[in-house]
Amino acid sequence: MSPAAVSDPGRTVLVSGNWKMNENHFEALRLVQELAAMLRVSGVPDGREVSIHPPFTSLRTVQTAVETDKVPVALGAQSCHHEMRGAFTGEVSAEMLAKLNVAYVIAGHSERRMHCGETDALVRAKVDAILVQGMRPIVCVGEVLEQRQSGQAEPHVRRQVLDALSGRSAETIGSVVIAYEPIWAIGTGETASVEDAEQMCAVIRDEVAKLAGPGAAASVRIQYGGSVTPESAGGLLDADNIDGLLVGGASLDAERFVSIVRATR
Repeated sequence: MSPAAVSDPGRTVLVSGNWKMNENHFEALRLVQELAAMLRVSGVPDGREVSIHPPFTSLRTVQTAVETDKVPVALGAQSCHHEMRGAFTGEVSAEMLAKLNVAYVIAGHSERRMHCGETDALVRAKVDAILVQGMRPIVCVGEVLEQRQSGQAEPHVRRQVLDALSGRSAETIGSVVIAYEPIWAIGTGETASVEDAEQMCAVIRDEVAKLAGPGAAASVRIQYGGSVTPESAGGLLDADNIDGLLVGGASLDAERFVSIVRATR
């Protein structure tokens, strides 16, 4: 591990709720109102940022609620198309998302790589589109069980980071978010420990250091995403190289999500 791959302990932690294909716009409105009520009471801890990522059909509803009620969360999207416009039926462009004041867009989530055939090249193109529109990508990387068992996990994840971020300025690379998803531990019966997560997040930071230097490695935020719960959140955030969480199912329950947001680092 390069000595340059050092996490900045003062970096703002980003906790992101990925709602996936859940919550129609009525349900989304109720959920964001519940979040607003709880966060008005408890607040978002200093040094912590929150983003929520509803389905496309709920983005405008959630945007209006967040802005009207001054909910202390950033609006996020779950994906986008890599082209700005064109004959792409059913797709949504990064430009369309930017017009809704979306701040963060997930790129290359494991479910889209698996179920929609998204390649590393396509993920890179999506990152390009997101950055051009002034939003921040949350670039998802991770290995499957076979890669982990065969000793290919680290080179695979390093290659994903390289393919998504190479050729960009150190400032740009340092501003993105990278989410590590241990695909091998999601729905397989296997378990990813805090040590497993920390080890791979350190590898990711090391790859960023090699790619863009120690400054970018210190400022890039690396999330962990893999069945995060209120019970596991604090331990994960205690790890040196984990500075955020990408939360799935638990983000659909306002009380559980707020518990994760407030988990002690």
